[in-house]
Amino acid sequence: MTGGGAVRVEIVPGDITRQDVEVVVNAANPTLVGGGGVDGAIHRAAGPRLLRECRRVRKASFPDGLPVGRAVATGGGNLKARWVVHTVGPNWHRDQRDPELLASCVRESIRAAAELGARSIAFPAVSAGAYGWDVTTVARIMLDEIRAEVRRGTTGSLERVRLVPFGADAARAFTEVATGDRSVGSGVC
Repeated sequence: MTGGGAVRVEIVPGDITRQDVEVVVNAANPTLVGGGGVDGAIHRAAGPRLLRECRRVRKASFPDGLPVGRAVATGGGNLKARWVVHTVGPNWHRDQRDPELLASCVRESIRAAAELGARSIAFPAVSAGAYGWDVTTVARIMLDEIRAEVRRGTTGSLERVRLVPFGADAARAFTEVATGDRSVGSGVC
């Protein structure tokens, strides 16, 4: 909460590339040049302008790749979103199992959006899927970190945080965590 306003958190299962928000978070790989899953979908939808900008950012600021837990903003290319915030989630299969790494992805992405003056942001289920993290664990960590950022007052002009899980199982996990199912966590801020 900043400036007396509340931050609304919503869960909207579906295609993150079609969200009507100012910032879309990309579950990127360290190279920032696209890949599979959410990363590939965002790059395909955003078009070549996004790839060119990612290459410039990587060359100028992250020649060894964007580190796990960090975030960097670019323009949105052909997306509805004005900006894309790229973050590299921890990969369970590579023994990157510290929950703080995933929390850092959320924190850094929210702060990047706040620096841009954005009012809305959409997150995929960072590190679920190909990176092997349990989707319920991902939902809990992401929701907890969003709440923490609201409490810290670091959300800037953000008014809306949208979580966009892909697939029925992910949507169910996020909804259960958000609604306070005692077996999976507490409610949303």
